Amino acid sequence: MTFTLADLDRATELVHRTMGPTPAYRWPLLSEAVGADVVVKHENHLPVGAFKVRGGLVYVDRLRAERAHVRRLVSATRGNHGQSLAFAGTAAGLDVTIVVPHGNSPDKNAAMRALGADVVVHGHDFQAAREHAATLAEGDDSVEFVSSFHPDLVLGVATYAGELFAMHRDLDTVYVPVGMGSGICGLIAVRDLLGLPTEIVGVVSERADATARSFAAGHPVATDTADTFVDGVACRVPDAGAVATMLSGAARIVAVSEDATAEAMRLMLRTTHNVAEPSGAIALAGLCAERNRAAGRPVGVVLTGGNADADLLAEVLAGRTPVPA
Repeated sequence: MTFTLADLDRATELVHRTMGPTPAYRWPLLSEAVGADVVVKHENHLPVGAFKVRGGLVYVDRLRAERAHVRRLVSATRGNHGQSLAFAGTAAGLDVTIVVPHGNSPDKNAAMRALGADVVVHGHDFQAAREHAATLAEGDDSVEFVSSFHPDLVLGVATYAGELFAMHRDLDTVYVPVGMGSGICGLIAVRDLLGLPTEIVGVVSERADATARSFAAGHPVATDTADTFVDGVACRVPDAGAVATMLSGAARIVAVSEDATAEAMRLMLRTTHNVAEPSGAIALAGLCAERNRAAGRPVGVVLTGGNADADLLAEVLAGRTPVPA
């Protein structure tokens, strides 16, 4: 994934026309609980409650400049990518159709509709929804299919990495969730542009471990299922470009259990009073799994989103681990 510091600066200026930088706070209680000096990057503070909106703004800006004939965007999501396109697309006067799988988060579906998207329910998981979305864009030049992994999306979400490293250049390691890979690839690219020694560690669910298997194998490896309540990382067919970037720039990919992610959601709320959706908490679960390695060191955790359904959050706060829909 290639872009320059000038590209990043332009993307950051574009994003900051709509929203300011998100905070990256050191939380003493969280640091005490983990045994490391922990900084949390609060992407849950963005207008759609998640980091993906940055990518949508950059994608739509280039589309309007270079492909003005496009009038409708079509994509698939488990929630935050769809909210990003709905937020940026409708503001630019575009129609937006988002395909979600059966059992998707009702709250995220409602949020996308409120942002102006037409939400279509199709398929048993994200990959099935993605394949259907691609067919909806076929045969009409005014309709564009938007993959969850695209250079403009990566450049957009990379702006959070620029903000993080501007505030905390001393981080030994940053833990980040991995779904289709835009967030970790943006983080790797910015780390490399700045010449920093920071290790980047991706975190996935043990029940959706296609990316971990791909990283171990050295090439994309698909799985038959991605049956996890951590919907933001429920990938079973990794993107080849994302895998290549991770292989060249990530230190490792850590797979954590469903129970560990639920506990990380509770820990985040208890120590920072921030609600994390499952994929927003899984980076902290990865750090907790490596607490011995991280002991005493300055580390970052990317809280990518806070869009947790009320029913799911109630289940987690009751001490239970949700069962995938």
